[in-house]
Amino acid sequence: MELGKQIKKYRNELSLSQDALAEKIYVSRQTISNWENEKNYPDVNSLVLLSEVFNTSIDNLIKGDIEIMKEQVKAEDKKKFEKLSGIFGVLFLLAMILPIPLAHFLNYAGIVIWLVLMVVTLYVAVLVEKKKKQFDISTYREIIAFTEGVGLDEIAKAKEEGKRPYQKLLLAFGAGIITLFIALIFAYVLK
Repeated sequence: MELGKQIKKYRNELSLSQDALAEKIYVSRQTISNWENEKNYPDVNSLVLLSEVFNTSIDNLIKGDIEIMKEQVKAEDKKKFEKLSGIFGVLFLLAMILPIPLAHFLNYAGIVIWLVLMVVTLYVAVLVEKKKKQFDISTYREIIAFTEGVGLDEIAKAKEEGKRPYQKLLLAFGAGIITLFIALIFAYVLK
């Protein structure tokens, strides 16, 4: 981060000690030291006071840090999305594999367990969809591009948007086939 260097630079230009600056913005000398050594970051009120003491804008004070912060937020969002997607994948796989064994070995208790698993899976799916909407991604290509930290160009984006109605139709059809298959298996097992 650049803010620590900026604080030190402006403080030295005004010939202020860490104690004198700390007194002007109502913090301890140790806090100033921590900011200059980038051990922590000042809150908004402290940034305002620093900008007043240094007679500069907050933008000048934190220049360079905004882009770093955006990248950190973007990286954290990617990690959360990837983790959530992984959890959904595992839950979906379990929901597909477990209904017959659970029903066969545990009867009605197994069906209840499977239904709870389905509710959790659907909840995680909703969370994944919210994240996808937040990042404006819908297709697999967009998801891969997002997780790799690149964006699609406008032509590729338009092509992907054109596929969306067909993908939703295919997903609905596939879900119907899977549901029919599971229902037939349940009917056979529970005879």
